[in-house]
Amino acid sequence: MFKCRKQSEEVSLHEYLTNSNVIGSLAFGSQTHSIVWQFLTVLESSFSKGLDDVGFRHLEEEAWGDAKRGARWGGGNSRKSTKEKLLLAKRSRSVGTLPPVFPNGWFSLLDSKELLPGEVKQVSALGENFAVFREKNGGQVHVLDAYCPHLGANMAAGGAVRGDCLECPFHGWRFRGSDGKCAAVPYSSKVPDFARVKCWPSCEVNNIVFVWYHAEDEEPSWKPSSIPEVEKGAWSRRGYSRFHVNCHIQEIPENGADVAHLNAVHAPLLTSGNDLRTNGGSKFASHVWFASWSANQEEGLKHTAMMNLRHELRLFNKFLLMGNDVKAHQIGPGYVVLDIETMFGKLVILQTVTPVEPMLQRVVHRMYAPRFVLQPFASFVFLGETIMFERDVMVWNHKAYLDKPTLVSEDRAITRYRRWYSQFYSEKSPRLTYQKERSLE
Repeated sequence: MFKCRKQSEEVSLHEYLTNSNVIGSLAFGSQTHSIVWQFLTVLESSFSKGLDDVGFRHLEEEAWGDAKRGARWGGGNSRKSTKEKLLLAKRSRSVGTLPPVFPNGWFSLLDSKELLPGEVKQVSALGENFAVFREKNGGQVHVLDAYCPHLGANMAAGGAVRGDCLECPFHGWRFRGSDGKCAAVPYSSKVPDFARVKCWPSCEVNNIVFVWYHAEDEEPSWKPSSIPEVEKGAWSRRGYSRFHVNCHIQEIPENGADVAHLNAVHAPLLTSGNDLRTNGGSKFASHVWFASWSANQEEGLKHTAMMNLRHELRLFNKFLLMGNDVKAHQIGPGYVVLDIETMFGKLVILQTVTPVEPMLQRVVHRMYAPRFVLQPFASFVFLGETIMFERDVMVWNHKAYLDKPTLVSEDRAITRYRRWYSQFYSEKSPRLTYQKERSLE
């Protein structure tokens, strides 16, 4: 959804852009034009897309066609609805032979602004249920297992923050956020030494709450690095998007090494939209991409990789209209920092990929920019990034993972990427043991 932060109503981005009244007012300068201009210049762009919102329009069209034929010829009740077609497509999809589904590393749980002092929230990710809470004084964030070891109550559902502890709503047991040890049992004179809940290593960097996951319970060997301009508030957040994608986590950052897909999927203009069936592009103008990918071999930084990207908008594939240079820093299995140099200043996009379930990824983009970068330009860049990303989502939502793909020599970066990414798996890393995910039923 496309959300205006200063209004309660939400409209889809497609409805907003294709609404004839909006387009007309932009052309002829009516009162709506003034409202839209204020929106573009002041407000943060925010998009939220569900699992079925991208890449399934062809099934919706099939369902509409079936309904029309059913109404014309009778027997309409035997036709499949859009929901039924979506379910059938997901159930019949071959996911392929997958790597382990939860790699080891730091993963985003929440944005800092989503967790107020004294607040606790439940977050489901990585096959776990986390209770994430912030102390009232000092604001330190802690992450514990959500379920109380006493009788299994969910401490994120009705629990209370007491100092540096989380209090269970069922019997009032309190657990320290620093180590998970039980600090108090209100009706007992003695606290059992063995009473504790699992405490997960966490950190708050660049206004994001991260949790450390490791299948062997090893301690963190690295941490996400801070961006001073973001942490200190010198740069403001200009865009936010959240997607749920039906694929394996490794597929998403693999796009950085798959440089050949750029000019195949992302050459058409933004006006072509996100539907790969209809974005054949224009013979007058197109996006042109040049890219390279490499893993960092420096000791202590081997968990990082770099994609250097040159993006150009060309007229007749010849005359340069504009260009941007992007450095995409892959940091661990689920965090990417994109530094973007534009003609109007520098922007940065923070991408996090968090496995909610084995084949369900929550992908969030946050764009920051210096205050002198005007919001219309920032909104345009973020809109473009969103449309381009949605084209990839259409592919991810339907593809199978091939552990032994057929590659040509120009695809060798993909092989290097997979070798680099394998460092985030260990002996006990969980694997998908059944084909059809319950979340898709």
